[in-house]
Amino acid sequence: MSDVAVKSSEPIALKGRLNEDWLAVVIGLLVFGLALFSIGGTDLLGWAVNTSVYADITRALAPIAKAYVWLGGVGALLATYVALLVVLSIGVATLGADVKKFAVAFTAVFAIAYASWILGSYAHIAAVTPAEQQKFGIDWSLKLTNEGGYIVALLSGLVIANFLPKFASWLQEAIRPELYIKIAIVILGATVASHRRRPLESCLVSIAARCGRDRRGLSDLLGRYLLRRAQMVRLQPRVVGAAGFRHFDLRRGGGDRDRRRDPGTPCGAGAGVVARGVVEVLILPFLAQTFLWQEPLVAGAWMGLAIKTDGAAVAGGGITESLIMAKAAAEGIRYQPGWILATTTTVKIFIDIFIGVWAFILGYIWTNYIDKGPDKARPIEIWQRFPKFILVFAVSLWLALGSTPEIAKALPAAAGEANVFRVIFFILTFFSIGVLSDFRKLWHRASANWPRSISSACSAS
Repeated sequence: MSDVAVKSSEPIALKGRLNEDWLAVVIGLLVFGLALFSIGGTDLLGWAVNTSVYADITRALAPIAKAYVWLGGVGALLATYVALLVVLSIGVATLGADVKKFAVAFTAVFAIAYASWILGSYAHIAAVTPAEQQKFGIDWSLKLTNEGGYIVALLSGLVIANFLPKFASWLQEAIRPELYIKIAIVILGATVASHRRRPLESCLVSIAARCGRDRRGLSDLLGRYLLRRAQMVRLQPRVVGAAGFRHFDLRRGGGDRDRRRDPGTPCGAGAGVVARGVVEVLILPFLAQTFLWQEPLVAGAWMGLAIKTDGAAVAGGGITESLIMAKAAAEGIRYQPGWILATTTTVKIFIDIFIGVWAFILGYIWTNYIDKGPDKARPIEIWQRFPKFILVFAVSLWLALGSTPEIAKALPAAAGEANVFRVIFFILTFFSIGVLSDFRKLWHRASANWPRSISSACSAS
């Protein structure tokens, strides 16, 4: 279930090498660890670039910390690019990638993605309240906040994928949405950890209470979700039969251990997931803004339940938060930043863990009592398939809920600096999803495999 809307151009794990989960943990810990130095008064990340809403582009960029103001906006942007290039190049080298090709492609990816973010911060796009419009001397705005840059990045990727396919192919080495979103989720843990115990408990209680107002509450929605999953398995008997749960991937909800699709499995699903993920990210947040802006935590939970893949769900949660906060701000209401996105992420992680554990239980029963064979489901597979980036999410949450009051009090400032990199990895994720969404290819792959899918289902029935 930890798949995002699309798969990167390289295999996720190469035997004997660091896989993307652990790489995300390492990079996320690096960012979070450097940010924590600010608690002791040493600012190691203050040089990173920050983008503000602007009418004059010369005022758009600046370093996070005033101590690095001498760098200037362009200097901070270059420093951020170089730091990311070095760290990610070392990381992808452990995955067996071509570092030179990655470095060249990443330069273009970063330039286009961050340019999209800067464009999304333009006052006519991002200014929300009448006071902000007056401040920038404008009389209209799309009121998307500066996080409207996520949508601009996604649309930029879609334009490249569908109108510049050769350029999109050239960028493939640096188009790694799974890696980017996992790093972002690790860093997001620091943002969640910045909330003290009482606000966080209030957040969770509020989700339960508000979902409970409707008989289709959170538990009912989750039940329906699992029922749909069960029905999918029932309609695909070959997955549960010959290939069976012996090859059940705890993170994807299906597929074999080395990620090659079983010949009997309907193969059009992957293309459909990509197309559906992009459409959901572009449509559902606006529906949430229209109908659930007064129930922001329910809107965040809905993104986690309604959007299938983790990357698309978390991305959708980010857009939903920006849209709802913008509409609420226009009405004079200010919601706590980060709560909607944290709710989406928490719901999605719970689903990952819940389905992962039950996948092992079902796999154990199947391989030991129904379809017996030499390849048995083993408990160690829970750990092997467990998305490791969740570990740092849990540790950072503990820092706020289980550490000393002094550390918990100092965390928001540190999390704020780390959050800048979380935003950057979100931008890279949105752009990457767009670049990999060539709808002509997706339609061709899906339509080419529908006859086989239908034939398999009919023959099984």
